[in-house]
Amino acid sequence: MAEFTITGLRVVHQVATAGSFTRAAEQLGYTQSAVSRQVAAMESAAGARLFDRRGRGVALTPAGQVLLRRADETLAGLAATELELASLRDRLAGRLAVGAYPTAAMALVPRAMAQVTSGHPGLAVDLEEAATPALLRRLRAGRLDVAVIGVGQGLPDYDLTELSQTPLLQGELLVAVPATHRFTGHARVTVQDLAREHWIAGDGAPGEPQFGAWPTLTDPRIAHTARSWSTRLGLVAAGLGITVIPSLVLPALPAGVRAVGVTDSRWSGRATAAVTRPRPSAQARAMVTALREQAAGLS
Repeated sequence: MAEFTITGLRVVHQVATAGSFTRAAEQLGYTQSAVSRQVAAMESAAGARLFDRRGRGVALTPAGQVLLRRADETLAGLAATELELASLRDRLAGRLAVGAYPTAAMALVPRAMAQVTSGHPGLAVDLEEAATPALLRRLRAGRLDVAVIGVGQGLPDYDLTELSQTPLLQGELLVAVPATHRFTGHARVTVQDLAREHWIAGDGAPGEPQFGAWPTLTDPRIAHTARSWSTRLGLVAAGLGITVIPSLVLPALPAGVRAVGVTDSRWSGRATAAVTRPRPSAQARAMVTALREQAAGLS
């Protein structure tokens, strides 16, 4: 008596998806006769015809629809089993705690997380978003394995004694403006151009670094303050002001917002760095490597 096989179920699935034996054979790298033999074996096991031949293509019979549904379940279960087994073989299995300041958490860190977990399916990465001072405290306390922090002009001189620092990205500061703003279409503006603008500034707990108006601008007009980046950028999109953004935010800009560079000889810029304890785990080292590779793609 014929039996269902994994290969046969895969072939039935591919024929149903492709709509023809010929296309399924091309996609599987089989000969058409091999596909026909596998389908015939599955029809023998099912005791019913699985496909109706229609012109140049095929359509599932009711029996074929039942088998395809069960085949999908079986193949999905096998894929999950393979993933679990791979995680047992993966020396980077376990959990990794990563912290990032808010703008790094918008694009850079999620992309690095996706990269490292794709390569190591047994590794689960937890992300915590916080200001740099809080991240460093949690790293020293052992609550984080990797902290992604901001450093540079206008920020405190953080104590990184006995910590390992890896530079990731030298980021430029930009201004985010409404799509209808007079700056839209300009590659760069000057600090003098910014003097009459209304600003949307960050608002947070005492001691948390925040983006205000352009850092070298004197007597800026602060129109609104908001804690979250989504609110700040929403206010910009509504035409209620402009705001300062680091270049890290560019991949996450919402519709209706444009970024413009600023020429300012008095501004030396800021950088993003990954910080770990002196002897990071293999998991932490893998995350730092992914962060560096993703940062290279954003620069």
